[in-house]
Amino acid sequence: MRFLMLYRPDAPEGTPPTPEDFAAMGAFIDEISKAGVLLAAEGCQPSEKGARVRQRDGKVTVTDGPFTEAKELIGGFALVEVKSTDEAIEWGKRFLKVAGDGESEIRLLHEAPAFEA
Repeated sequence: MRFLMLYRPDAPEGTPPTPEDFAAMGAFIDEISKAGVLLAAEGCQPSEKGARVRQRDGKVTVTDGPFTEAKELIGGFALVEVKSTDEAIEWGKRFLKVAGDGESEIRLLHEAPAFEA
């Protein structure tokens, strides 16, 4: 089962990680990679370097960053492959212990068999 794990930090956007933060996250990435779970992971640049594209009633609008709703900002993501939702949650908890206060939204991705009759 593949899961997308979105991270929303509680720290103000653009707060730089300390050297200790980098070291701890590097060790965690090494551990989750060696466990054969991690497929991809990246941190996001501040929202001022991004844009939102929306469509409503056929009309498309583009809004340049920065975005003011901190609770909606995504600090990074990981794509993992695990055996169960419970295992994904456990990795999410371990990630937050390293990353610090915030939220990790864990979403199961569709697999081809999910669409077969």
